[in-house]
Amino acid sequence: MDLQVTIQGVAGCFHDAAAREFFSIHAPHINVEPLPCESFPAMFNALADDHQLVGIMAIENTIAGALLQNHELLRKSNLQIIGEHKKRISHSIAALPGATLESVKAVMSHPMALMQCDEFLNRHSHIKSIEWFDTAGAARDISEGELTNRAAICPALAAKLYGLEILENEIETNKRNFTRFLVLAHEERIPSLLLPKERINKASIVFSLPHSQGALSKILTILSFYDMNLTKIQSMPILGREWEYRFYVDLTFDSLERYHQAITAIRPLLGEFKSLGEFAECSMEI
Repeated sequence: MDLQVTIQGVAGCFHDAAAREFFSIHAPHINVEPLPCESFPAMFNALADDHQLVGIMAIENTIAGALLQNHELLRKSNLQIIGEHKKRISHSIAALPGATLESVKAVMSHPMALMQCDEFLNRHSHIKSIEWFDTAGAARDISEGELTNRAAICPALAAKLYGLEILENEIETNKRNFTRFLVLAHEERIPSLLLPKERINKASIVFSLPHSQGALSKILTILSFYDMNLTKIQSMPILGREWEYRFYVDLTFDSLERYHQAITAIRPLLGEFKSLGEFAECSMEI
């Protein structure tokens, strides 16, 4: 079964790799066909235009923190989270076949990737850094342009897709850099993709509260009573409503029924409320 999955970036990027890994684990019969988008808003526009598409989106990183823009894009959409994938961000340096580290004169990559590989680049001071719009895009452009004496810092998947030779793997300075990705789908697509209910042990919600004393502590007390484990709480100011906030909350639990009871209990105390999805928690990839 072929499945088009929207990604931010070029085929071979970390979003693409995360999508392939997620479905290889949870639905190995699905063949992922990446649909590249230039930006996250463009990705959501593509998903809004075609409800048969599925999307994957980074939501937080262990170094950079939460991607706040993406929280809001998800809240404003009609999409639901159907799964998550946690991936270690590991960079490779790759060039046209036959190249060596000594023959490479310049390396192309996204500014963030160049920064994350600063120790490697400092050890190879003869290699000039060139900022590029995308890690996988650098690999593609070197391949298509047959750019000799140039290399890309990119995911290993990109090197494979574009026929480059990996000169060295795991060149990133921090080996504990992880990104959590969310897999998104429209409600009508969920029945064919969703995991069995007995495997669902996590949910994401967003809500606002009245500007009154103890409002948040009351919610947290009720969630604790129902044995809900808060794995994340992220507040964001509500534009036009001074000193009022929305709260993005991730919960894990042992019983889906107990989770639904908890939501029923807190609902009368909330202002706005939206369930962003119920899915299976992903353990950290090592």
